[in-house]
Amino acid sequence: MALSDSLGERKEVRLDAGTTRYRERGSGPPIVFVHPLLTNADLWRNVVPELASEFRCITPDWPLGGHEPPMKRGADLSPPGLARIIADFLAALDLSDITLVGHDTGGALSQIVVTEHPERIGRLVLLDCDAYDNFPPKLLLPLVWSARVPGGDYLLIQSMRIAPLRRLPIAFGWLTKRPIDDRIVMGSYLRPYLTNPGVRHDARKVLKGVSNKYTLAAAKKFGQFTKPALIAWTPEDRIFPWKYAERLAKAFPNARLERIEDSYTFVPEDQPQKLAQLIGSFVRGPAPARTESC
Repeated sequence: MALSDSLGERKEVRLDAGTTRYRERGSGPPIVFVHPLLTNADLWRNVVPELASEFRCITPDWPLGGHEPPMKRGADLSPPGLARIIADFLAALDLSDITLVGHDTGGALSQIVVTEHPERIGRLVLLDCDAYDNFPPKLLLPLVWSARVPGGDYLLIQSMRIAPLRRLPIAFGWLTKRPIDDRIVMGSYLRPYLTNPGVRHDARKVLKGVSNKYTLAAAKKFGQFTKPALIAWTPEDRIFPWKYAERLAKAFPNARLERIEDSYTFVPEDQPQKLAQLIGSFVRGPAPARTESC
């Protein structure tokens, strides 16, 4: 099976901001996934097959630098604008009572979605992600700053063509314990950015808009989201420390906290089966109590 086949049929939908491509596999209660910056739906390639027998798994390529085609030139790609794109996508597919799964940058955007556009959300899953004052995390500040220098971000990301540099902390070195297949890193995650000027334009807009004022504003409204929430986090994460997981679990009224061992930030790469088990039991189960399991 090809890498993309594990996520199901390729589709696309036209939104006000531009065309969004996505893949869909399975049937049942819908789960919509929101990936990090400079990745795409392929991040979930080992998670979806574990869930598709029971759930309708929808994995869009959000406009975060690993997507194609580019968005419309005037599209709002600030964090609130991206949250609106997610909400518009859910409306375009007429989805309701969905489980929204947000990871890394996608977790920050999911926090804005559930506090500003909660109508179609039935459950929330936050994996190691930006939150509160940690948006962007310190490790990514050079990339955010480089977007403000003409061509700076392109030169920085071009350096990832060199295999040893991809294992540096500023690249993928602190994101996964195990090296990611080059077909994914270069052929999927980074190729759209490196080859498509329109995608680079989108990514720069995203990077320039990153600010913790948005995550801090969302945090003030967490108490209003009373539906079930799962905070699944690895204690070994060096980019998104465990203290943020504990803080999120306390802030949402109906949340539980789960530890995922033997992983760095990109849990879908390091521990896809464990992650799928947690998501599956969460979606099929009753509203969770406030607990922490080890």
